[in-house]
Amino acid sequence: MVVLAHGFGCDQNMWRLVVPALERDFTVVLFDHVGSGNSQMSAWSRERYGSLDGYTDDVLEICRDLALGPVTFVGHSVSAMMGVLAAVREPEAFAGLVLLAPSPCFVDDPATGYRGGFSAADIDELLESLDANYLGWSGAMAPVIMGNPDRPELGEELTNSFCRTDPQIARVFARVTFLSDNRADLAAVRVPTLVAPCSSDAIAAPEVGAFVHAHIPGSRLVTLNATGHCPQLAAPEETVAAIAAFAGAAR
Repeated sequence: MVVLAHGFGCDQNMWRLVVPALERDFTVVLFDHVGSGNSQMSAWSRERYGSLDGYTDDVLEICRDLALGPVTFVGHSVSAMMGVLAAVREPEAFAGLVLLAPSPCFVDDPATGYRGGFSAADIDELLESLDANYLGWSGAMAPVIMGNPDRPELGEELTNSFCRTDPQIARVFARVTFLSDNRADLAAVRVPTLVAPCSSDAIAAPEVGAFVHAHIPGSRLVTLNATGHCPQLAAPEETVAAIAAFAGAAR
């Protein structure tokens, strides 16, 4: 069984290009994080979803409710760290993790030499811009996150997805996404793990993926040829191939 978890500003529709191929060999489970897509918005609260812990609780609850044995969890972007936290807490629930375009920390840490891709000032500016004009921020940032400027329809799709998100919820989720630091959690992962960064990604550079791989014991690293931060849209065939090969071996 393969469980697909989307990232910030998205919903399960982002997986639509990979699901048909995966369903040939696996049972595929899709869901929307609370506060996203068609989830029950009344279930969202700042208290529960003001950190990754609330989302991690949801992931584990979904895995328990499936009651079909260990799953291969595919987490895109911020959901990759939800998968890490869930697997550390309840490793028996997981046959494996696929961390797609992951980042354990977006903020550079000069004291340790870690490069997450953004200075603390960059992140502060990003969040201030989001607070001031969420729709404007979405229109400016989504194409940058998506990459692939020669395929503007992809940036437009991500922009539209961002704009469908409730701005209040997006502001909180953005802080969870861009301010969390899960570097110390990586070493505690004890389930088979595939780390799959993209070859060029403005949000999570390949060296960030290499850091994740280096700090998760026994993990595998496959750098996708895909560019941008959303390979499931930009390069669905390559994304399917990586997930299927790993999930098939993890069964």
